[in-house]
Amino acid sequence: MEQLILVFIAASITNNFVLTYFLGICPFIGVSNKTESAVGLGIATTFVMTIAAAVTWLIYHYMLVPFNLVFLQYVTFIIVIASLVQFVEMFIRKTSPPLYKALGIFLPLITTNCAILGLTLFMVLRNYNFLEAIIFGLGAGVGFTLALVIMAGIREELEFAEVPKPLKGAGITLIIAGMLALAFMGFGGIISG
Repeated sequence: MEQLILVFIAASITNNFVLTYFLGICPFIGVSNKTESAVGLGIATTFVMTIAAAVTWLIYHYMLVPFNLVFLQYVTFIIVIASLVQFVEMFIRKTSPPLYKALGIFLPLITTNCAILGLTLFMVLRNYNFLEAIIFGLGAGVGFTLALVIMAGIREELEFAEVPKPLKGAGITLIIAGMLALAFMGFGGIISG
């Protein structure tokens, strides 16, 4: 049980995919304008990451390794991720049209979110068992959502702040992203995984 907690905390905080590995930067910068959109995309990405971790672990250990097809892992993992994203997109379109409209082009871009592919590859490299893989996927998704929501909250507050003209827009956004990365690095001394 302790190992699972460590895997979750490491994936969500100390080894945050966005702020430590810089994976998933495109949606992190692109969707972090409004908190509502950030929460919606974060939940959708967390769902895809968790399910992708479980499905790709099963495929890797029960199909690719036994049949000596490990060289197909990239293609296989991308197909699994794309299928899951299609499912999530259809579900959000049916259940929450306003969220679907707010996410716009960023919802299909979950397919190309390198954080999800990175998750599946890290899971194999770290040789996690099935339960650890699921917890790793959930933790990575929670960490992605956490980073996205924090950034969205800061950017919403910046609308009322006096930002120097040369730093407005992308400049201040990248500075804040760097400061968030430094803040999350501070947790590195607590747990590393």
